[in-house]
Amino acid sequence: MIRKFVKSALQEDIGRGDLFYLVGNSKKATAKIVCKDSGVLAGVTYAKALCKVEKLDFKFHKKDGDVLVYGDIIATIKGKSKKLLMCERTILNLLQHASGIATNTNRYVKALDGVDVKLLDTRKTRPLLRVFEKYAVMCGGGNNHRMGLDDCLMLKDTHQETIEDLKEFIDTARKKLPYTTKIEIECSCVESAKEAMACNVDMIMCDNMSVDEIKEVVQYKDTSAPHILLEASGNITDATIKSYALSGVDAISSGSLIHQAVWLDFSMKITHKE
Repeated sequence: MIRKFVKSALQEDIGRGDLFYLVGNSKKATAKIVCKDSGVLAGVTYAKALCKVEKLDFKFHKKDGDVLVYGDIIATIKGKSKKLLMCERTILNLLQHASGIATNTNRYVKALDGVDVKLLDTRKTRPLLRVFEKYAVMCGGGNNHRMGLDDCLMLKDTHQETIEDLKEFIDTARKKLPYTTKIEIECSCVESAKEAMACNVDMIMCDNMSVDEIKEVVQYKDTSAPHILLEASGNITDATIKSYALSGVDAISSGSLIHQAVWLDFSMKITHKE
C-alpha cells in the first residue's frame, strides 16, 4: 500500500515527464535533508519507500517520532542528480506534511500532562490521505479512531434522525453485524447519553457537552453501566483538553490534530556532486 501511494505521489508531480530530467546533465550527487524548524518527525517510512522505488541510496539519521530542532540533518540521500531532483519535492512533501501532523498531535499529548486518557483522531482527513495522515498522528503519540465506516458502527446525530426506535435498531444491529463490531452513539446532552446507555451500546461520544455535563455522564455511567466507554469530542483544543481529560472519560477525539496542523519547514541541499 505504501509503495503504491508514494509511486502515485511522485507520478502526480512528474506528469508527462520532468523537463529537467529530459534536458539536464546527470551526475553522481549527495543530498541532505535539513530541518529549518522544530517539532516531531514523521513520514520517514514513506520517504524510504520512495527512495527504494527510485533506487536511491539513503541513510536517515532520525526516525519517526524523534524530536527535531533547527539545523538537524534528517537524511542523506545519494544517487544520480537528475533522479534526486525529480524526487526532491515529493520526498519533502511527505516528510513536511506528516511531521506537521505529528508535531500538532504531540502538542495535545503534552497538554494532557500524564492524564490516563486516549487521544484520538477522526475521519476529518484529506481525500485519499487517510492512512497517511492517521499514521502521522501515531508518530506524534496519538491514537487512531476508526479508519472508516466499516470498522465501527457510529450513530451520529444525522443517523439518529433516520431511526425511529433506537433500542430496536441496536438490537437488530447486534444480530446482523459481526460479533466483534463495536457500536458507538453520539450524544449531545446528559439525558440522551442516559437513554443510549440503556440500549446496550459499547461507547458513547459526549459531543459538544460542557465539562460539567460530561462529569454527570461519567458519574451515571460508573454506577449504571460501567462497561461502557466514554469519548469526549467537539471543539476541544490543546488549551482545554486537560479539563476534559480530568472529567473521567476514556478517550478524547479531535479533528484538529490533522486539519489544523501546519507543515514543518524542511529543505534538500545538494552537498556533493561528481
